[in-house]
Amino acid sequence: MPALYRFGSSLFLAGFRVLGVDLRVTGHEHIPATGPVVLASNHISYLDFAFVMLGPPAPRREVRFLARNDFFHNPVTGFLLRRLGQIPVDVHGDALQSAAAAQAVLEDGEAVGLHPEGTISPSFVPRRGKSGVVRLADSVEAPIVPVALWGSQRLLTKGRPARPTRGAAVVVRYGEAFRPTARTTMLRTQQVMDRIGAELERAQASSPQRPGAPPDDWWQPAHLGGSAPTPEEAEAAIRAQNEARRRARDARRAAGGEEPRRTAGGGV
Repeated sequence: MPALYRFGSSLFLAGFRVLGVDLRVTGHEHIPATGPVVLASNHISYLDFAFVMLGPPAPRREVRFLARNDFFHNPVTGFLLRRLGQIPVDVHGDALQSAAAAQAVLEDGEAVGLHPEGTISPSFVPRRGKSGVVRLADSVEAPIVPVALWGSQRLLTKGRPARPTRGAAVVVRYGEAFRPTARTTMLRTQQVMDRIGAELERAQASSPQRPGAPPDDWWQPAHLGGSAPTPEEAEAAIRAQNEARRRARDARRAAGGEEPRRTAGGGV
């Protein structure tokens, strides 16, 4: 493992220790020791990629995660992401370049991580997955390892103050590696999301911590009795946010005389 990757990993792990994170990992033996593999996880926190990468005990495989390019613009997170060799994704522009970079990593026999949902789910229930996960795996006939995270939303998530919960238990479950067999890309994507969902239910059931009374139950999904937004409410909020961002981008481009960029369909 390159020295820069070890350095970046050590910084994240040190941060988790400072926060007293109770990290509980299951199924890491399902990650193939060698060869190309795609790690596909649910998305409930800005720190999910780090838990997916660093959950397995050392020695662990180096994982190149597809991350929003916005995070690379921040001096702190950008520094760490570059040290970890992560792949920036322009979610509002052309995703083909990042997809090609991820495919090249797989062709070199390495591991790639991504969140098929594309963005954090404010309901903490998996959103509909994007087809990039199966298209990427199919491109090099790589197996997919479904990953479930639970508890990471209590550290840093969308729409909540940046006040991490000290001593939060974070459960990471790696399911068995598989290759979707359904006939269409859409159905193969759903197979991936079904497996992630099944692992998530097990992760939630095995978590040693339960939410308190409202409002301290904000991190528990509505269908489990918590006060998190329902999936329908969350999707409405995401649509409103995306529309506001689109209008802001168009206004900036109009002011600068720029032509709107086209977005590649079915982003990774």
